[in-house]
Amino acid sequence: MSLVRQTSAYFVANAASAAFGLANVVIFTRLVAPAEYGVYVVGMAFSGIVVAILFTWLRQGLLREEAKADGTDVRGTVMLGLLITCLPVAPLFALVSYLTANDWLTTAAASILAISVGFFETSQDLLRARQQSLAVLRSTLLRAALVSLVGTIAVLCGAGGRLLLLSGAFAYAASAVVSVTGAWRGTRVDLRDPRLKPLFTWGVPLTASIALLAISTMADRFIVAYVLGAQAAGQYGASVDLVRQALIIPAISASSAFVPIAVRLLASEGEAATRNHLEHCNELLLAITLPCCIGYALLASRIGHVVLGPEFRSAADAIMPVVAIAVILQVVVNQYLHIGFFLSDRTHFYIINTATALVLGTAISFILIEAFGLRGAAWSRVVSEGVGLCSALFLVRRAFPMPWPIGRIVRVLAAVAAMALVVAALDRGLEAQDLPALLSLVCAGAMAYAAACWGFDVAGARGRLARAFVRLNARVQA
Repeated sequence: MSLVRQTSAYFVANAASAAFGLANVVIFTRLVAPAEYGVYVVGMAFSGIVVAILFTWLRQGLLREEAKADGTDVRGTVMLGLLITCLPVAPLFALVSYLTANDWLTTAAASILAISVGFFETSQDLLRARQQSLAVLRSTLLRAALVSLVGTIAVLCGAGGRLLLLSGAFAYAASAVVSVTGAWRGTRVDLRDPRLKPLFTWGVPLTASIALLAISTMADRFIVAYVLGAQAAGQYGASVDLVRQALIIPAISASSAFVPIAVRLLASEGEAATRNHLEHCNELLLAITLPCCIGYALLASRIGHVVLGPEFRSAADAIMPVVAIAVILQVVVNQYLHIGFFLSDRTHFYIINTATALVLGTAISFILIEAFGLRGAAWSRVVSEGVGLCSALFLVRRAFPMPWPIGRIVRVLAAVAAMALVVAALDRGLEAQDLPALLSLVCAGAMAYAAACWGFDVAGARGRLARAFVRLNARVQA
């Protein structure tokens, strides 16, 4: 299956997931008090860190070995790793968090959610490594629907932040049982599997790096909760999550297809073919990410007014445009430059890159949050992602230098600039802050960008559309 077709499948899956996530934000910020939503935000952040620490070495090892398509089957090794990792370590995390935060119920709920998410996502990575994008699409849709349905029922029944975490854990676990367990059928677990130790050794630096990345990404929420309180954490988390759901998902959709193909090309056809593939990846990633981020920054106030509850909107006006810019830097680092570390097996570079961003970003966050409140927290994300970008650019030249096709990038920038001019001009003429006004601006921006992509031939838009017309015409005549 081609890069564009796989990206399209992942995009549909993640776009649907984002739509359900958007519905969750609309419902939760209207029915849950900011303080309880703050408990949910902090619990989700803790859960994300636990998932990164427990499951990264297994997920990346699975992707690395299965994507080669040389007959290697590491499912038994990964399943053994899941069992060994989850059983003793998850209670340890719960104990440590209880002793430090003195909130056993939130920690327990977040730990249960982490295990459910970890198993589901590891199964998804197995499907991605085998390039079964349609299976990923089906399971993602089921998971998104269940998370929204169970969470909404819990909120309507008066649930607070902790029960929201448990509802998410149930939804992920049910989705895994229903939709992805077939991927593990026929797996044989050998308690003395000789491949487990090498897989662990290879994955430890990468795990440490991604765990640091998760901490770096979530640290501002803990700092906001510590400095400004749970209510501020809820308001901040709602705004940041809204931006991430809308903007990170398109980038992840594209990068989900990038890595398996790059691994296979490097193993079978060499560096030249891999670099050619990565040039297309770079253009496609920017063509997807930049218009979303710039458009979101321009319309952030309107989006917050339509989506968020009244108690969350003023914070969103200050936070979301800034976070949208930070996402651009984050995507370039995590969804593109990190591929160079992965392909070169320089997994220790992940640690250097993320540790640099974490240390400096955390220090800057404390300073800016103390001085400027929630607005300072948003700008600290920009500074932290900027530090990470500079560090990654320096390191990747010593790993697997990633191509930067200037001509392709300029075409993308030109198309995005044309879109931004259209949206900004129309935005000044619309006073209403309702959903129809927002949708009209989004549609106008999308049409302007599509026309600009055709004009500048971004990502080969002309040729792809021409081939699509030929195929459609052939089917009609048949």
